[in-house]
Amino acid sequence: MHLPSHRFSVAPMMDWTDRHCRFFHRQLTRRALLYTEMVTADAVIHGDRKRLIGFDEAEQPVALQLGGSDAAKLAQSAAIGEAWGYREINLNVGCPSDRVQEGRFGACLMAEPELVAACVKAMRDAVAVPVTVKCRIGIDDQDSEADLARFIATVADAGCTTFVVHARKAWLSGLSPKENREIPPLDYARVYRLKAARDDLTIVINGGVETIEQAQLHLGHVDGVMMGRAAYQTPYVLADVDRLIFGDDVQAITREAAIQSLLPCVEAYVAGGGKLSHITRHVLGLYHGQPRGRQFRRHLSEQAPLAGAGADVLTEALALVARRGEAREAAA
Repeated sequence: MHLPSHRFSVAPMMDWTDRHCRFFHRQLTRRALLYTEMVTADAVIHGDRKRLIGFDEAEQPVALQLGGSDAAKLAQSAAIGEAWGYREINLNVGCPSDRVQEGRFGACLMAEPELVAACVKAMRDAVAVPVTVKCRIGIDDQDSEADLARFIATVADAGCTTFVVHARKAWLSGLSPKENREIPPLDYARVYRLKAARDDLTIVINGGVETIEQAQLHLGHVDGVMMGRAAYQTPYVLADVDRLIFGDDVQAITREAAIQSLLPCVEAYVAGGGKLSHITRHVLGLYHGQPRGRQFRRHLSEQAPLAGAGADVLTEALALVARRGEAREAAA
């Protein structure tokens, strides 16, 4: 099994990066590392695994992100994830939501580096695939560079060699999860300095990355870049990843070809009783900023939720966009 490259990845995002999203993103980039939504260790152990962590092999390389603070449960769920075929197990030490804190996982764990280290060691003992950690640069008043260095050193001593660092601190009270993604200022330089100080570790930067050009600049300082909301809201940005980030001699897939590649999956999913909107909600931003892009988005938003909606809704949306080309040709 090839170890996943962290040079470019799409962030795990709750309610966003489900299996349909990942399959769609994989049509745009073959090389980016994709992540699941965060799944709690208890859910993996006791829940409906096919629904929670099932995925198509075509999504690979894909990593499973876990949430929790019980080392034994995390080890058990990591082993389950490895058995299901995930190439990496990632521990969430960055989510600041109240629900996450009540369960004693997410960003609040940055205050307990020894516990995180114990969890990482248990997970590493249970699996052969890499175990990585996603964290913030700090939390609340524990946000000095010394605090971050201490956290990283403690967890690295447990065998973790890859850290995805969101370049914002998290306020565990007073800010909503959405505000925690926007209000605390980005401090990319701190992540750069972390990499300079710990060149033995793989350091991936996350937070506010909107373009491939920005990703390329970050790669001059760190080992990898993780893109979040921009990859979801303007997904065609991913079409340049293989060529510009990984140096592959490939031509970017067209938007139309990306949709066409989804149609067999859509037909099979709908035939099995699935709702078209479960897939098309991830496609809405494909024509962002393009002529007739609003019509494309509106058609999917209005038609996909209707009873009986099928792949023809996608082909109709494509036809709406195609008319712009016809109009240009007629004008010429």
